[in-house]
Amino acid sequence: MRINFWSSKEDVCSALPSQIYKLLFLSAAFPKVWSLQLEQEAEKNKALTEALETLSTDHYELRQSLSKSRRSSTLSTLTEDDFYDAVSESELSVSGFLSVASPSCEEDEGRNAPLRSSLHRPSALRGPTGMSGEGNHGNQPAQQNGVENQRTSLPAPMFSRNDVSIWSILKKCIGMELSKIAMPVIFNEPLSFLQRLSEYMEHTYLIHQANTATDSVERMKCVAAFAVSAVASQWDRTGKPFNPLLGETYELIRDDLGFRWVSEQVSHHPPVSAFHAEGLKEDFVFHGSIYPKLKFWGKSIEAEPKGLITLELPKYNESYTWTNPTCCVHNIIVGQLWIEQYGSVEVINHKTGERCSMMFKPCGLFGNELHKVEGFILDKSKKKLCAIYGKWTDCLYTVDPAAFDAHKKSDKKNLDEKKGNKQSSVDEEPEEVPPPDAETVTVIPGSELIWKITPRPDNSAKFYAFSSFAMHLNELEKSMEGVIPQTDSRFRPDICAMENGDIDLASAEKKRLEEKQRMARKNRTKSTDEWKNRSAALGPRWFQQGPNPHTKAQDWLYSKGYWGRNYTNLPEIY
Repeated sequence: MRINFWSSKEDVCSALPSQIYKLLFLSAAFPKVWSLQLEQEAEKNKALTEALETLSTDHYELRQSLSKSRRSSTLSTLTEDDFYDAVSESELSVSGFLSVASPSCEEDEGRNAPLRSSLHRPSALRGPTGMSGEGNHGNQPAQQNGVENQRTSLPAPMFSRNDVSIWSILKKCIGMELSKIAMPVIFNEPLSFLQRLSEYMEHTYLIHQANTATDSVERMKCVAAFAVSAVASQWDRTGKPFNPLLGETYELIRDDLGFRWVSEQVSHHPPVSAFHAEGLKEDFVFHGSIYPKLKFWGKSIEAEPKGLITLELPKYNESYTWTNPTCCVHNIIVGQLWIEQYGSVEVINHKTGERCSMMFKPCGLFGNELHKVEGFILDKSKKKLCAIYGKWTDCLYTVDPAAFDAHKKSDKKNLDEKKGNKQSSVDEEPEEVPPPDAETVTVIPGSELIWKITPRPDNSAKFYAFSSFAMHLNELEKSMEGVIPQTDSRFRPDICAMENGDIDLASAEKKRLEEKQRMARKNRTKSTDEWKNRSAALGPRWFQQGPNPHTKAQDWLYSKGYWGRNYTNLPEIY
């Protein structure tokens, strides 16, 4: 019975029980309706998963049929079982599928307990006191760990990844945490993430230029260019570095570039890599720690690089801090892999209050913003002092802010006209195909070039898209074996095997290291309360956690002692 405004009191009273009954009936039916909707959504998700799998399989078979070259016989013997040993126990990760912003994790990161001595170096190796109070800067035999004539290629070219489908791995990991997904070693590059971090130093000359500049704005230009150049090595580097084992270290001394570097994997959860570099002439200190925050978007993996980077220039008593932009790897299931960097980066001079605010532009629908970096250097009152623009894959310029703003207005007008003449398909998604690299940077009249990327060697495509700097990072000479500690990344058997072209051995060594680290973690878990209380002190050897002296944020700081060359009581991680 319908109740309306003209209904009598008796009609209303007689209708109420009926209405209450209907409400009770509907409320009882709601759980069933929700349950039905959930089942329908589950069916839709299942259908989507099957469709993606079918698409990936078709794509994979097509690539196989069109391929003119086959993998070597060693690769053909691999099976998926080779890469999935105890995934649920080993806490694996794909974080290193991303570049500097995000380390890869196939191996379980543990540390043998109790700690054992791996190397015993005589104290006679120690040199005279220097910047960090632990030896000079490359003038004594203890420091000569570098290679005088760096190699220009790797021992063996990279393997083809065309015959391995990432979807075959990811489809088994639906619903799992991203940190527990294993990736075959074929998707790696023969470097540890600690080694890849050292590529920050490829353009160290920018720091030396900053030290020669008498004006703080000129120094900020150089430091900002150095911050951009630090991610330039990631261009086209779709291979993921090996994840460092807990306690793993890497050192690099480059007399020609004027620095020495040491890094260590200092944490397992979250995975944190800490580094510290010094100028050989005591002209700078560069340090930081990196740990990524990962997001999986179906067709792409995004890594937000948490952690602070600090550069100190003692000559001017200045310190600069910044964080890296977000890195994203596209087409991880189907299509050609490609990388972009996006997000804001702010370089702060803590002495003067000046800052350089830069935006790494996302690709955009038409690819017009691909690789672009734009921003301004501001004084402490936020007045624009100069503009900065370019591409993180190519070059960087500075120009007067008024000229830059006028150029942007003209450029926006031209772009709007172009868009009006184009008809884009609503069904096309920009990340299905990597956009073509746009024309080179348009130089605004009156601009000053402050950084240009070092050209890659002609054989770079054959060797994991490595730069000349990266080619020699894993190079090991006999003279170095008596100097550097056995925790150094150069001694990692899985990386060495992959570099030498033995993919089977690399996979086997990877599994062995996983199992060894897994057992070490279990032993620590079963240890006494005394061990658990002491484990923090027996953890990272060369770094300790504490407040950053300039921002007061938590950071990992170098605790000195590494260059003394007294490597006792180190873990046997390999």
